Amino acid sequence: MNWQWFHRLGSPRWFYEKTTGWLPWIALVTFSLMIVGMVWGLAFAPLDAKQGNSYRIIYLHMPVAVLSMAGYYAMAIAGAVGLIWRMKMAFIVMVAAAPVGAVMTFLALVTGSIWGKPTWGTWWIWDARLTSVLVLFFLYMGVIALQQAYQNRDTADKACAILSLVGMVNIPIIYKSVDWWSTLHQPATIKMVGESTIDPSMKYPLLIMIAALYLFFTLAVILYTRVEVLRRESRTQWVSDLLTQAANKRR
Repeated sequence: MNWQWFHRLGSPRWFYEKTTGWLPWIALVTFSLMIVGMVWGLAFAPLDAKQGNSYRIIYLHMPVAVLSMAGYYAMAIAGAVGLIWRMKMAFIVMVAAAPVGAVMTFLALVTGSIWGKPTWGTWWIWDARLTSVLVLFFLYMGVIALQQAYQNRDTADKACAILSLVGMVNIPIIYKSVDWWSTLHQPATIKMVGESTIDPSMKYPLLIMIAALYLFFTLAVILYTRVEVLRRESRTQWVSDLLTQAANKRR
């Protein structure tokens, strides 16, 4: 197996230079899919037989809920790579993924509450799914807080990676909570195994929105990672040259 690409990706300079060309294309595809998905879902998808128009918040709620968990996987895997191979880029990605994942989780909680009011008659209930997602939000915030709590960067990175890995136990709890406990939250409408319970006319714009949010998450993490790379590599010659070039262009 050729590990050259893997080792290059571990170089902060290589990552920064390569992603400079990726960003415009990722942004273009991301926002194109987002516009198509939102317009299709909000304007053209049919009414739900029981919930009417209130169900349309699913086109934001479900994608951010999916990304709140997927983002945690990404953060934890990056932390594990950093611990095992001592790759500093992995730790940088872990740190960058935490605030993006926290925002996704916060949006999942807020949109879920907005959807819950007309559906359940209350903004919040200590439902198993809602409670475990709230724990997920606190785990993200814990990683962010730990990163700021230590003056030594290496110690902070290792502590954040360990917390990320320990918190992984919460992900299957979130996913299976509606099956394991009596809960108001509805089961999954789109299933990898078995038949989905959502009509195709509603499912396709939802799938587009999920894809758009995956790309948005990727875009945001790349941007955060680039900022973190510049912060951590600020004393290197290549960053100094980069800043000099940027200053010259402004003149």
